[in-house]
Amino acid sequence: MSGSQEAKFLFDPYMDWVENEGVPVTEDFGVDLLAVETGPWARLDTNGAVVHLKGRGDFISIFIVDIPPGGKSSPQQHLYEEVIYVLSGHGSTSIETEDGAKHSFEWGPKSLFALPLNAKYQHFNASGREAARLASTNDLCLVLNLFHNQDFVFNNKARFPGRAGKSNYFSGEGDFIPKKPGRHMWETNFIPDLSRFELRAWSKRGAGSSNMKFILADGTMHAHSSEMPVGTYKKAHRHGADFHVYSVTGSGYSLFWYEGDADFERVDWRHGVVFAPPDGMYHQHYNTSNEPARYLAVALGSLRYPFTSEKMNLFAGVDVDVEDGGRQIEYADQDPRVHEIYLEELAKNGVESKMGDYVDETALKKKTA
Repeated sequence: MSGSQEAKFLFDPYMDWVENEGVPVTEDFGVDLLAVETGPWARLDTNGAVVHLKGRGDFISIFIVDIPPGGKSSPQQHLYEEVIYVLSGHGSTSIETEDGAKHSFEWGPKSLFALPLNAKYQHFNASGREAARLASTNDLCLVLNLFHNQDFVFNNKARFPGRAGKSNYFSGEGDFIPKKPGRHMWETNFIPDLSRFELRAWSKRGAGSSNMKFILADGTMHAHSSEMPVGTYKKAHRHGADFHVYSVTGSGYSLFWYEGDADFERVDWRHGVVFAPPDGMYHQHYNTSNEPARYLAVALGSLRYPFTSEKMNLFAGVDVDVEDGGRQIEYADQDPRVHEIYLEELAKNGVESKMGDYVDETALKKKTA
């Protein structure tokens, strides 16, 4: 080693890569992805940005792909997984799988899809007037920090048979895999409109709650969608870092706190907003709109491939009371302030609470009237 060359020490290959890509970087607790500044991204031959959430952990982050009217990204291929949620615009994606077969599908706002590992692909904006904005939640930070070799990640010819799944997985079809409430799975590669996808009841997570877990492109990346009816909210729980939560329909807010905290952190959300609860931080989601509120959560470690023991334990105890060794706070044990705050927020929006069967609201309604 040359005497003038300093040895690498406490080096982060992923963050070094981000800096060298030269695109805008946004970091915050919660972010409105529709408002994020983007700039030219030479690698993609379109505009883009990187978003780092405070609670992202070590495994995943977000790229924004911002395709101008009539534009397209350059062809891509890489050895990391990504789950893509369409924030705005209409277009299509073409994919060439390991067997040489080519697939193409059209997407629009609130579409969800995954790219099979190391498959060749390209995005196209179908509109000549409006930009298309995609949010890619991906595990490049894990892969690049593990191998610290960009050529291995971006120019690897390895093939992964079976990752593409059935050919109809690219057309919006899929297979339902029944397990039990909260663990039911839908296997596919593409969901045309997540806001209209049928979820299944999961009452243990809250009043009228529903949910579906997704297996996308046989990946290790996890995705699930949950919905809260009008006038309701979920039970509080906690887990490890890296769950990136995207608002899909409705509007509301989420509260965050560590055990023993005197005050709450808060993020208000609507379509386009994403946040990630930090490691071990309790959080609770509240629907304050006059329509069901649905969200998408993306993380590393799926029901098929949990990846870490933390994810394995989470999927086993996500709806189990903390008193019984789980991760969840039941309504009867929650801080009384959270329901008082909720009633105040509903009153501002002219929405009636549907929580009377779960929480004694008599005294609180008099207080907030």
